[in-house]
Amino acid sequence: MNETPVVLLQDSVEFLSAGGPVVYVLCALSVVSLTVALVKFWQFLRAGVFRASVASRAAVLFRDGQYDRALTLAERGSIRCRIVRQAMEGKLSGRGDMARSRDEVLRVAESSVEDLGGYLRMLEIIGTLAPLLGLLGTVLGMIDAFQAMEAAGDQVDPSVLSGGIWLALLTTAVGLAVAIPTVAVLNFFERRLEILSHELDNLVAKVYLTDLDGASA
Repeated sequence: MNETPVVLLQDSVEFLSAGGPVVYVLCALSVVSLTVALVKFWQFLRAGVFRASVASRAAVLFRDGQYDRALTLAERGSIRCRIVRQAMEGKLSGRGDMARSRDEVLRVAESSVEDLGGYLRMLEIIGTLAPLLGLLGTVLGMIDAFQAMEAAGDQVDPSVLSGGIWLALLTTAVGLAVAIPTVAVLNFFERRLEILSHELDNLVAKVYLTDLDGASA
């Protein structure tokens, strides 16, 4: 007979409760990790981190001399479009030192990427601490198991020792279960930021290397 979801949930809670306080801490860290991951994914979606085609088309139109169309296309709300539009406006203004204008656009781009990287440090900390906490729980559990064996003297029950060992190892398993997906998500976000930073540099370069005198309006 198949177990109901309620029974499975109860069994899971009892299983994790056997690991003691360390498992509770690890479960709390897993909730924090999941929350941060979901918030960052939503933030990346809103910022248009996963969309690059619109800003690239705007940069191509600008280099072809279609400035109005390029500016209109770059009015989208993605981070790439905002930076490209700022670069276009700085290039078309023709006021001041172009090198300083370009540096300012790059500064804004770098600051925007850094803002998107907020709270990723928390994922890094959780990914580092989770396996260490799991190992700590295992060591504490092994100590308790061997203390029980010592207290039993000549009447040692192997089943008691083996039961204590598997409960101790449970914390290591939970720690790894928390750390592995956390580190994977962290690497995904960091890689996306690296790609975004590289693409922003390329887009700004495309705009500022455009020859306005040689392009047909």
